[in-house]
Order: sequence, then structure tokens, then C-alpha cells
Amino acid sequence: MVCLSRLTQWADSSIAGGMSQPRTPCPTALAPLSAGGNLRAAGLMTGAMAMFALEDAGIKLLAQRLPVGQIVATIGVLGLGIFWMLLARQGGRMLTRDLIRPVVVLRNAGETLGTLSFVSAVALTDLASASAILQALPLALVLGAALFLRERVGWRRWLAILIGFAGVVAIIRPGLSAFQPASVLALVAVAGLAIRDLSTRRMPRHVPSHQLSASAFGVLAPAGLVLAAAQGTPLLRPTGAEVATFAACIGVGVAGYAMMVMATRVGEASMVAPFRYTRLVFALVLAVLVFAERPDAVTLAGAAVICGSGGFAMWRELRRGRRS
Repeated sequence: MVCLSRLTQWADSSIAGGMSQPRTPCPTALAPLSAGGNLRAAGLMTGAMAMFALEDAGIKLLAQRLPVGQIVATIGVLGLGIFWMLLARQGGRMLTRDLIRPVVVLRNAGETLGTLSFVSAVALTDLASASAILQALPLALVLGAALFLRERVGWRRWLAILIGFAGVVAIIRPGLSAFQPASVLALVAVAGLAIRDLSTRRMPRHVPSHQLSASAFGVLAPAGLVLAAAQGTPLLRPTGAEVATFAACIGVGVAGYAMMVMATRVGEASMVAPFRYTRLVFALVLAVLVFAERPDAVTLAGAAVICGSGGFAMWRELRRGRRS
């Protein structure tokens, strides 16, 4: 935990494609670009994706009794406390004028839309299908960067975007008997999280990453309460098991975040990126073992198409970056 503060600050820049690295590197970080480093990075990224899949499963367990709005509000309060504490350790201030910058407001709006939608999708639909649709996020980022940030996208990545979203349509199956209207919420979540990450790319360098994270979680708290009020669902007192599940969700989420950042530091990006899709594998296993879900062949085929297209788009992006 000694380097978690610096690691999480570095992560928002490297993963979201936005800001610069911190001036002082973590002293325990390993040198990248070695065969051993790539192997360790693959293990760390795979472990991180397992943590995130466990977090999603924990949320689905909580949603069996607690209202979605209450779950989101609780996560918001816990996340706000953690990142505010990390910000204070760095000597930063939480309440500054940076919080009302349009790009910060837009980022928080995207975070809120994405989180509310994904938690609702996990609660109302199969974990397997919601997780599979979420894997379209890299494709949505490429699409958003081309449309709104005027980044150059070649025909191969455009084709990957079209094929990938065809996989999403195969999972959702609009107009067919297997169509679940709530599954569209996972696609809305992809849009919201894409807005968040694209906004991060335009964030001023001086805004601390922990302040951004804390403000995003802080917005989730009232947003969750508003959702609960709009749905007319009363807030319930969590049981001891549910309190433990909330703590476990936060614990595995923070652990996964730290492992993901370490993976990006000790390995090459082109070697590490494909292992992000192992999150879907873990989600499928948990969906079958914990929730007795049985994804059909169309869902599995759609998930494979999304992951293949997203992996190709990331590979092309990394190759283009090396040339520039």
C-alpha cells in the first residue's frame, strides 16, 4: 500500500490516455520491456481482471435484495472516503475551483451515467451478457476519439468497430424473443464510460487524479439516492453479510486497480492489453458457478466477436503510436 497513492495517480494518465506520469516514480516499480517483466505483467493484469469480475459478482449479489440506487450511493460514499484520504496524504485539497471546470463536470456525468447503467444492467440481466457488452468500451473509445476529438482512424479500425458492435447486437438481440430491454443499459454504460475516459484525455495536467476520482465517487452518492427515490424503493438496512460484501467489493476493486497499474509499468503495452479481456472469462465462470447462468451459443459468439474486434483495434492503436 506504500506506493498505491502514486500508482493510482499514474493509472489515470496511462490507462485513460490523458495526463502525464507523476514526477517521482514509485521506488518499487520494476523496469519494463523485459521478457520476465512481460510475463509478470500478464499475470498482474489477469489478476486485476479477476478482481474486477469478483467486484461485479458482489454487486449482483447485493442487488438481489438492496435497491440499485442504494448500492450505487454506498459505493460512492466509500470511494469518496478512500480517494479523499489518498488526496490528503499527498497534501492536495478536495474542494477547489477545478471541480466546476466543464471537462470535470462532463467526466463526472459520464462516470455517473456509466455506473448507474452498468450496476442496473448487472442487477436486472445476466452477469455474462452485461460483462460481454462492457468489453465494447475500447471500440467506443476509438469511435468517440474519431468523432469528437478528431483523431485519425483508419479503415481497419472502422471495420473493427462495425464488427464489434455487430457482436453487441448479437448479444442484445433486439426484436427477437430473447431480447431483454434491460440489456440495453449495458450499452448505455459503455457510452457513459467512454465519455468519462475521453474527457480525461482533455483534463488539465495540474488537476490531481485522486481529486478527479474522489469527485466522481462523490457525485455517485446523491445520484444513487435520486435513483432510489425515483424508483420509489425504500432504503434497507444492510445485513452483516451485505456489509461484508460491500467491504469485499471495495477491497477487490482497489486491489485490482493497483495490480492493473503495476501491470502497465512492468510490461509492454502491446503484450499487456489483450489480457484485459480475461475479465470476461472470469465473469463467465462466476456467472455459471454462482448465479447458475447458462449463456447460449449466440451470446458466447457475440462476446468472442467483441473481444476480437477490440483487441485488434487496440493492437492497431499501439502500432500507430509506435510509428508516430
